[in-house]
Amino acid sequence: MKTLHVFLIFIAIVLIQLFVPAKMIFDREAILESGTVYKFKTRPVDPSDPFRGKYVILNYELNTAQTQDSTFKRNQNVLLYLKKDSLGYAEAHSLSKHENETGKDFIEVNVNSYNKSTNMVRFNLPFNRYYMEEFKAKPAEDIYRKYNRQNDSIFQTYALVAIKDGKAVLKDVYINDKSIHHYIKKEANQ
Repeated sequence: MKTLHVFLIFIAIVLIQLFVPAKMIFDREAILESGTVYKFKTRPVDPSDPFRGKYVILNYELNTAQTQDSTFKRNQNVLLYLKKDSLGYAEAHSLSKHENETGKDFIEVNVNSYNKSTNMVRFNLPFNRYYMEEFKAKPAEDIYRKYNRQNDSIFQTYALVAIKDGKAVLKDVYINDKSIHHYIKKEANQ
């Protein structure tokens, strides 16, 4: 009887260990499938910011929002409500400490600072790392940096992000409407 209980506990633990990662994967896939897709314009990365491990570090143009609420504090988590511009790029609609605009897409951001004279809140977006296969990571960083540093207006770099119910999943990084994977293949074939 004792071995049966131990065996049942073992089976329960195994099932829990399988359920948790499966649920995490399912939740991310649900966001990718049915979430609203936004394009977030990126800007050049700091050249001293190394490519760490298996991901590319992304910086975004969207990092401030105007607000009339003067009570925002540094390191506070708040909700950034989004809208799209005419080209499909994400823009700040509003900031709030509580979920209050039903039907609007939002993500949780961390406040860097609040400027009382301009009523501007500076924040960090939660998806600043684009994970890739290890052997593609360094070429991707080099390509991203090369095109993102161009002062030419013909090069547009952006991240494609799916958002649903306050959760965000970074789908891909694009350069001139082509996936960064296209440029990695192109570089590999040369």
